[in-house]
Amino acid sequence: APLPPQEHEKPPAIANGELRINGKGKKLRKPRTIYSSLQLQALNQRFQQTQYLALPERAELAAQLGLTQTQVKIWFQNKRSKYKKIMKQG
Repeated sequence: APLPPQEHEKPPAIANGELRINGKGKKLRKPRTIYSSLQLQALNQRFQQTQYLALPERAELAAQLGLTQTQVKIWFQNKRSKYKKIMKQG
C-alpha cells in the first residue's frame, strides 16, 4: 500500500540548533536544554579545571554526559561570558 503523503516528507533542515520551516527562513527555536544536576556538576567541575575544551575533550565529555558536543560547547561559551561578567564586577 502506498504511504500517506506525510510519511515520506523530508524532515526540516536543522541549522545551528534552529529548525527551519519550508525554506522560508521562519525560525523555530529548539527549546532550551535542561541539564540534570549531575551534568551541571560535571560541567562546572570541568570548567574549574579549564575554561576551554579541546575538540577531543569536548567529544569525550559530551559522550560521558549524554549531551551533544554543541550543547557542551555552548554551555562553556555561556559559562565563560557569565564568568567574565562576574569578574568585571569584582
